[in-house]
Amino acid sequence: MPILTNSSQTEIEGWSLSRFLHTQISEVWLRFLLAIVGLAFAFAAALFSTVSRESGDIWATFILASAALLLAAIVALTTVPYLMRRVMIARVRDAFDYDVTRTGIIYALVSVVIGIAALNTGNNLLYIVVAAMLAAMVVSGIVSAINLEELEIDVRLPEHVFAGRLVSGRIVLKNRRRWLSSFSVSVVPPKQRKPRREWRLERATFAFPAGRAREKQWIHLPDRSFRLVASAPQPAGIFQDSVYFPYIPAKADLSADLALKFERRGRYQQDHFGLATRFPFAFLTKTRRVPLAREVIVYPPVEPPEEFFEVLPLITGEFESFVRGRGYDLYRIREYTHEDSARHVDWKATAKSGSPKVREFTREDERKLRIVFDNPAPGVVAERAYEHAINLAASLAWHFSRENTDISFVAQAYDGNPDLYAFLAHLAVVQPEPGDSVVDKLRITDAYNIILTTRPRGSFSTAIWGSSYVLFIEGRV
Repeated sequence: MPILTNSSQTEIEGWSLSRFLHTQISEVWLRFLLAIVGLAFAFAAALFSTVSRESGDIWATFILASAALLLAAIVALTTVPYLMRRVMIARVRDAFDYDVTRTGIIYALVSVVIGIAALNTGNNLLYIVVAAMLAAMVVSGIVSAINLEELEIDVRLPEHVFAGRLVSGRIVLKNRRRWLSSFSVSVVPPKQRKPRREWRLERATFAFPAGRAREKQWIHLPDRSFRLVASAPQPAGIFQDSVYFPYIPAKADLSADLALKFERRGRYQQDHFGLATRFPFAFLTKTRRVPLAREVIVYPPVEPPEEFFEVLPLITGEFESFVRGRGYDLYRIREYTHEDSARHVDWKATAKSGSPKVREFTREDERKLRIVFDNPAPGVVAERAYEHAINLAASLAWHFSRENTDISFVAQAYDGNPDLYAFLAHLAVVQPEPGDSVVDKLRITDAYNIILTTRPRGSFSTAIWGSSYVLFIEGRV
């Protein structure tokens, strides 16, 4: 049964109830009420421990005092940080993340034990020790926050990145303070957030009776209902390791090299980085989030696959046959015909063979090549075969662009830019999409075509087929 009927849709949208639920205010209030209840029980246990102490019941005093301290510690460690992040202003809330270290846990437990002993014995020296230990925790939080202030990050990434290749980047950490230095700071990747489930208002259908098949139901009305939907997972980031800076002097810039390797092609984005420190006492790992947007387009690998070495001699042979003529690169030596010019006669070959021989050259001004990637529709080929075709297209483009060839590129949703890196960037992010084949829209030119397609052999026009080498993308789903 839907939660809300269609008649209440306008009223709900006017109140922005979905936005209200999206902020998860209910969870904040639930945590707050739990904290109040926990502190109330802790206060009651502390009062009863005082009564038990005055009555002379040592065991009851010990148990109640321990329960009061434990409840207060649980509320302080679990609920208070969450409420602080939710309630404080956005700048402070988004500035820091906190992770309790093993040292901090042990230190807190020792503080609790000494506090229990102070309550049970009434020893003033133990109270002073507990106060000093708590003060050290406060000082640690303040000093670590100051240690991370006025630090700026600059991440410099290479312009061209290929999948599977190790590339170098650089992280620059700048201390803008005039007098204070920073100690023991690490540049870390952003903390991965767990996917959250959110309430969303979606279209639905009110049907009656609800348990019957659709054709047997009496009423069908458009409706709205709330649905709990998991948020989308975070995309892959650029920076996965950490870089440690033991000491950053005042008004100084320090840099460190960064080794990056991306296993798959695609677009990698990161909107912020983290500055983490355990200074001075390692009770907490405090991480300051620094907004810094970076994006890297990772090209497909251009290391030739095995199939590349099989088809390249065939492609090269047909391409050279297509463009042979007058030029500068020797294509072959053949028999002289009456149509040949005498200036192309190879006299050494003629003297050795005893018959006239001429040199035939490739035409440099007509070494035109067009690589066509005919993107298939979803579900036509398996993912492995599709990635193999992407890699083969990138390898062919990389190879012939360095062979003194006038090369061009054609693909669905590609603007025709002849720049090699523009085509590699297109191949980096392309995915199977429904649509018409790009082969049907090819214009007849004097360029030789290398076509990667899933279309059958007999579907090409004669003009395209006669000046093309076709690589069929195989590997059915």
